[in-house]
Amino acid sequence: MSNRGTLRNGVHSNVIATAGTGWASLMVGRLYRGVAVAAAVAALGCHRASAPFATADTATRAAVRVAETQPLMGVAWTITVFAVDRAEGRRAIAAGFAEAGRIERLLSDYDPASELSRLSAAAPTAVPLRVGDDLWAVLERADEIHRLTDGAFDITVGPLTSLWRQSRRSGHLPRSDKLAAAREAVGGSLLVLDPVAHTVALTRTGMRLDPGGIGMGYAADRVLAVLREHGIESAMVDASGDVVVSGPPPGTNGWRIQVAGMPGTDDGGGLVLRDAAVTTSGDANQFIEIDGRRYSHIVDPRTGLGVDGPAAVTVIAADGITADAVATAASVLGPDAGPATIARFPGVAARFVWLDGQARRTFSTAGWPGR
Repeated sequence: MSNRGTLRNGVHSNVIATAGTGWASLMVGRLYRGVAVAAAVAALGCHRASAPFATADTATRAAVRVAETQPLMGVAWTITVFAVDRAEGRRAIAAGFAEAGRIERLLSDYDPASELSRLSAAAPTAVPLRVGDDLWAVLERADEIHRLTDGAFDITVGPLTSLWRQSRRSGHLPRSDKLAAAREAVGGSLLVLDPVAHTVALTRTGMRLDPGGIGMGYAADRVLAVLREHGIESAMVDASGDVVVSGPPPGTNGWRIQVAGMPGTDDGGGLVLRDAAVTTSGDANQFIEIDGRRYSHIVDPRTGLGVDGPAAVTVIAADGITADAVATAASVLGPDAGPATIARFPGVAARFVWLDGQARRTFSTAGWPGR
């Protein structure tokens, strides 16, 4: 976990899945992230919204719904597709899960044999090291988002994440000397990328890359790409809260996504999306109180401490990697600085929910459905 999620093997969170009616629905509650996301396929009538939200659908021959769930990256992943027949759907889903597993083996910061872990272990690198296409894509996008968010998203935050995990277990803030040492090994300028050679240099001892706030979104994007390669035009990939969707289900304008980022928060009829991604980041369940102050599990890379809560932010973007990382950054920045940063990302919209004393506040950026 960097600022939010984690890439590890095995089941890490408690997940509840229930089948619905009609085309079917999926309800996922992820205690680790601290949000609940329901993705339901429904007949949406004439609902319209501007891209990347729902638009009118055309008839499709793929009318058989197939959905399967597997544990990956420490959470439950559900892939839902509409296919010509059940066999085609199952083949595509199997290929999708295989792709997610491949990305996990590359990006896991819990597996010392992963490509990312081996890169971290080489810090400081004697010479720049060439990395594979997937790791390069993640690091390049992480670097872009780090710059656009003024450091609120930082894939080098690993040393601070490890220290904050210890604080959450002990109930005590990190010692000042340990916090200072960890902060010395964190910073976007310490990660040097060569876009021509696809090489990476880690320039400081003790650096540790942590893909938790971006890797799952990238993996979900890759799964959707593999499903398209298998002829699936309508699919949803739900990585326990990181949701990406392609074309709408048959007879609908899009996939309906219900998002609840904080207790008592209701987004009404939900979001209706196609060819888009949505991620919620918050501390509804994952927080700790130390000396009377509430801290999130989301680490602020600028301080090394958890973000103040309670709060939640939902981000809609064209792809999962952007939604994942921008939601992390927006959680760090909060409703004051966050909206201006969201505006730097074309086609991205966000909704902030937070407590102001005892009052619940919400703010939606330009482009949010219904704003």
